[in-house]
This record gives sequence, structure tokens and C-alpha cells, in this order.
Amino acid sequence: MINYFLKISQLTIIVSTSYIDDYYFGHFVSGLAMIKQRAYSKYAIEAAFLLGQQIKLGRKERQWSEQNLAERAGISRATLQKIEAGEMSPSIGLVFEVAALVGVALFEQDSRTLATRIELTQSKIALLPKRIRDKTTVVDDDF
Repeated sequence: MINYFLKISQLTIIVSTSYIDDYYFGHFVSGLAMIKQRAYSKYAIEAAFLLGQQIKLGRKERQWSEQNLAERAGISRATLQKIEAGEMSPSIGLVFEVAALVGVALFEQDSRTLATRIELTQSKIALLPKRIRDKTTVVDDDF
């Protein structure tokens, strides 16, 4: 039995085979290399990292272990570690929930103020067109 360990970005894949077939294995590996990685702006990466660090600070100020907070949030410890590291893979809902548990204010703390801001934003959205279409450009094909 031959084991191959492939590391692509943060994904590790273990392939076990009883024989070496370079042709098929090579195609398998090249197919994995074609997995598209999402590109994030520097701002988004730094914002996620800052939020993760604020969550970690809040957890430590409450003297909660990673396992304790993960259980309170209903997630795995590994997912919490990803959130605190600022990784982009956890869902935004999980990140917001963990932030709320440790007291990281994302918007206004007062629910009335938050409700007012939601109404104001929805009112502005209602004034804008429902659909926004790309502007078509006229092609000058007169050679």
C-alpha cells in the first residue's frame, strides 16, 4: 500500500493505492490543482483577522477555554480556532454568533438602535431600482 499526501492550500488529501499508476495519478493531481481558490482583498483578510483576534480577546477576558466557547456556540473547537485565526471559511452566521457570545459589538448594542438602522437601510433600498443591469456598450464595427 502506497500513501500519497497532497497539500493544496489548507486542504490535505490522502490518496492510498496498492499500485503506482503514474498516468492516472498525475491526472488526479492535476485535476486537484485546478480547484479554484477564492481571492480576497487585503482589507477583507485584515478585517476577518481583526474580528478573530477580538473574539479571542473576549474569550480570554471571560476566562473561557476554546472548548467551552465552542460548546456554547454549538460548533467544533477546530471551527472556533479557524474563526479566531481570521480564516474566511467559517460561515458569517457562526462568526457573528461567536462574536455575540463573547461580547464583541459588531453594530449597535441596543436592539432598538439596530432595528432603526435596519428600517433606514431597507427604506433606502426600496427607493433604488429592484434590478440593476449592466450597461450595454455599442460596438463600433465600422472598419
